[in-house]
Amino acid sequence: MELFLNFPLWAALAAIFFAQFVKVPINFIATRKLDWSLLTSTGGMPSSHSAAVTALSTGVALDAGLDSMAFAISAMFAIITMFDATGVRRQAGEQAIVLNQLVTDFNKIMVEAKMWPKKPEQEKRKELKELLGHKPIEVLFGGLTGVFLTLLLHYFVSL
Repeated sequence: MELFLNFPLWAALAAIFFAQFVKVPINFIATRKLDWSLLTSTGGMPSSHSAAVTALSTGVALDAGLDSMAFAISAMFAIITMFDATGVRRQAGEQAIVLNQLVTDFNKIMVEAKMWPKKPEQEKRKELKELLGHKPIEVLFGGLTGVFLTLLLHYFVSL
């Protein structure tokens, strides 16, 4: 199969881009703030990782069949990826929130106690990434995004 004709690959890539792009309007609706950095960030609604792996599995199922070895591999890859997104990566994000709060609290104490003269340096520090993983609902909607987008693409490609 040629690279440019590899439907499962292109469906997965389309799902990543679609899920990343749709995070911006979803976040705007929820917060009334336009945040274009979501286009390249991890975490958030929907999960682009889940969209990608479910699009890949759906594309493989459509091309090779549900009884193929390629589908079995892609389905297990999808399950592991989505489980990890809600497990280890989510917990790392929760820990980052607590660590960021500890750093903020410590810095406030230092400012108040010593009238910290270098506040601009404090403001320039980079915070730990808090949006590492996904809530189960984000993974669910990411997965549904991947499946539905792939079915839609398959319909238009096969016309």
